[in-house]
This record gives sequence, structure tokens and C-alpha cells, in this order.
Amino acid sequence: MMMVRRGLLAWISRLVVLLVLLCCAISLLYMLACTPKGDEEKLGLPRANGPTGKEGYQAVLQEWEEQHRNYISSLKTQIAQLKDALQERSEQLRTVRDHARDPAPRAAPETAPADLLAFLRSQVDKAEVHAGVKLATEYAAVPFDSFTLQKVYQLETGLTRHPEEKPVRKDKRDELVEAIESALETLNNPAESSPIQRTYTASDFIEGIYRTERDKGTLYELTFKGDQKHEFRRLVLFRPFGPIMKVKKEKLNMASTLINIIVPLARRVDKFRQFMQNFREMCIQQDGRVHLTVVYFGKEQMNEVKGILENTSKAASFRNFTFIPLSGEFSRGKGLDVGARFWKGSNVLLFFCDVDIYFTTEFLDTCRLNTQPGRKVFYPVLFSQYNPGIIYGHHDAVPPLEQQLLLTGGFDLDIKGWGGEDVHLYRKYLHSNLIVVRTPVRGLFHLWHEKRCVDELTPEQYKMCMQSKAMNEASHGQLGMLVFRHEIEAHLRKQKQKTGSTKT
Repeated sequence: MMMVRRGLLAWISRLVVLLVLLCCAISLLYMLACTPKGDEEKLGLPRANGPTGKEGYQAVLQEWEEQHRNYISSLKTQIAQLKDALQERSEQLRTVRDHARDPAPRAAPETAPADLLAFLRSQVDKAEVHAGVKLATEYAAVPFDSFTLQKVYQLETGLTRHPEEKPVRKDKRDELVEAIESALETLNNPAESSPIQRTYTASDFIEGIYRTERDKGTLYELTFKGDQKHEFRRLVLFRPFGPIMKVKKEKLNMASTLINIIVPLARRVDKFRQFMQNFREMCIQQDGRVHLTVVYFGKEQMNEVKGILENTSKAASFRNFTFIPLSGEFSRGKGLDVGARFWKGSNVLLFFCDVDIYFTTEFLDTCRLNTQPGRKVFYPVLFSQYNPGIIYGHHDAVPPLEQQLLLTGGFDLDIKGWGGEDVHLYRKYLHSNLIVVRTPVRGLFHLWHEKRCVDELTPEQYKMCMQSKAMNEASHGQLGMLVFRHEIEAHLRKQKQKTGSTKT
């Protein structure tokens, strides 16, 4: 039975083949019959009644088949050549990246594109990476932006946008992610790590700062948690409009880095009491590595200020403070200078602070990480609180301070202040070879207080004072609402009249 079935299947297969051949023959005859005279030559076919007949068509078909085989072979050869070129280019880029991250020579340095590496290294040397550059004015300084895993804090948005944002643009988001991943790859490199070192992940990333010099590249300074308390790992990376290059990797221990907070003061007991509440929580209870220097001008309310210091000292067992009384009118510049010179201990980090400043423990570590004796100074750009009377004027009550700081409107870009002493010091740093790190920080706030621009100020100081006063009152949009309040009120009256007449 199986043999019969197999024979039947073979017969059917032969029948199908014969039918296919018959159809092909009929199609060929139909094409020859329907092709107009002269078209055979256009198609490259011999004439049906020509001397060659079937042999001519077979020769043409064989020639076409040979041409297609040659074309396919040529494409395969080109594909193979492109694959080889792509592999070679990938190896070159990998070599460049390895040399960028590790400047030590490789076993086969002849494979590295030396001219490209030399160019990338020259970009690092030209940029403000290893040393500062002397600048004519404070406006020539390129500021840093700061960032965490979730947010970017930037200066160039001005008054029109919120300075804190979650990156939406893919290129900016991918750029920072690549920098963090590159740092993690370096930290976890077995060739540079001890066998017992733990594996670093993105959750160990604390914060970073970066800035772009448009003719050179982008500098990144990334800080990660260390193995011990108060220990950090910092990586300096540079992207010279090419592969990211590792500039430096270092381990930082801030356990013994003391910050001397210098506060010039005259009167303002209520503000000082509020300042000490924050100081006790952040500096005494949580950080524990600070010294407080209060430089007080005049006799008025001096005993109250000393009493607040002494009560805090007794309640918190805190002895690291200095009270310096001075006579004469209040001078912030003189107070800072006297407070700095009064220190007689070992090398210390100076934090020039106003009584209206509110800061967190994270900011104190940021100060430690962004300064270096004889090499780097830190000018943080702080969040400036707007006038609560304007911001919450439509509410029944002003919310607590902690909630207000969550709603703060923008960065205070006025690093100089209306007194003028800050800008002079800032310019001195810019004229030196020190690296000036000016970047927005998320843990530093300037609490709102009414500014009084007295008549004794010079015209330049008075103008600066008024500009600072305007910037601290409200946001751009809220100030506009105040300026055009008459037009807004008139519009509301017209709408009410129109509504009333419609009802009638």
C-alpha cells in the first residue's frame, strides 16, 4: 500500500513539472507574439524569426544570469570591506577612550591615533581644569550648574523659568547619565581597585557640578559616598567635544575639616534667635564640625545676643564659638575681616555668612567638597525667598518657614550685595590663579527681610541696593501683577458690570 502511494505521488510530481514547463512555453510564445517590431532590440532580445531563434534567447538569459551573479558578488565584497572598516574604527575609538581614561601607555601604542589624543589632551590643558584663569570682571566667569540623579539646578534660566528642573530634553539627560556611568565604570575598574572594595552604583552618587566652555569642552566633578562616614569619592571628568576623559580620581575624608562660620551682626536679635535655632539643629546636633564666630557692632542689644549664645552653649554642650565686640557703625566687610583674622588655630574653612541665611547639613559638606586651600574657592548661588506678604497675600495665614522654602521662587544671582565689599573680594579671586566655583546649591536659602536703602549710600551703592530689593520682593510674573494691578482691577470691574447688566 505504501509503495502505491509513493508511486502515485511521484507521478503527480512529474505532472506538475510538465504543467509548469508548458505554462512557461506558452508565456514565451505570447511575449514574442505581442512584442512590437523593433522592441526586441530595445529589450536586448533576438528576433523570433532571426537566425539564432531559441539559441539566441538562451544565450541572452545566460548573460543576464551571469551579470546578476557578478553584481551580487560585488555587493558581498563591498559589505565585507565595510565591516572591516567599521571594526577598525571601533577599535580606534576604544583605544582613544582607554587612553583618555588612563594616560598610561599601552602595550601597542602604535595602534592609538596619537594626533587625536594630543588634541584631546590639549583641550584639557587649555580649559580651566587644573588651575584658574585670570578674568577681567565677574561677568566673564563661567558658572557651574549642579545636579543630582533627579534634578538640575541652573542659572541661565533667569527670571522666566524655575531654576530647579527635572531634565526633559533627552540630550541633556543622556549627557549627565553618561557622565555618571563613566564615573561608576572608573570606580569599579578592577585594575584600579582593591579586591575587597565594594561595587559602586548610581545610588552612591550624591551630587555633581558641571560647566561648558564652548570652545573647549565640558568639565564634570562628581561626588560619591565613600566607605566610611564623612568619606567621599570624587571624580573629575572632561568631555573635549569627543570621548569623556578621566582627569583625576581621589578619595576625600572630611571628618576633620572644620568650618568657621563668621557672622557680622548689629542688633536684629529676633533674626539672630532664628539663625541660632537652625544652627543648633544643623551644625551642633547633626554636623558637629563647625565653629561659630559672631562679630557684634555697638552696645545696643549686645547682652541679648550674648545671652542667646550662652543659652545655646549650655543647652547643647557647645563650646566652639567666639564673640567679638566692636565699636562703631556696622560694616560687614570689617566684621568679616576681623572674624577671619581672629582665628588662631590650624587651617580652617571660612564660611562668610549673614544672619538671614538658612542652610542644611548637605550644604556644609558641599562647602567642604568645593574648596581647596590655595587652589579653589566656593561662591554658592543661593535660593532667595520672596516677600511672604506678597507671595501669600491671598492666603489667610503665612505657612511655616519649612513650607515656604519649598515654594521659593528663584536663585539670588546678586553675589555682590549692595554694600560692595563682596564684589571686591570676588574680583580679587577672579584676578588670581584660583579656581572660582560659582554654582547654585539646593541647601542654602536667603530668608526675606525688608531692605532699607539709606541716603548715605553712594549713587552706585544705592542703585545696587534698589536692584537687590526689587529682586527679593517677588518673581517676574508677580512683580508684573503689582505693576499692572490697576488695569487688572479695572478689567474685573468691567466684567462684574457686564455680568450684572446681562442678568438684568
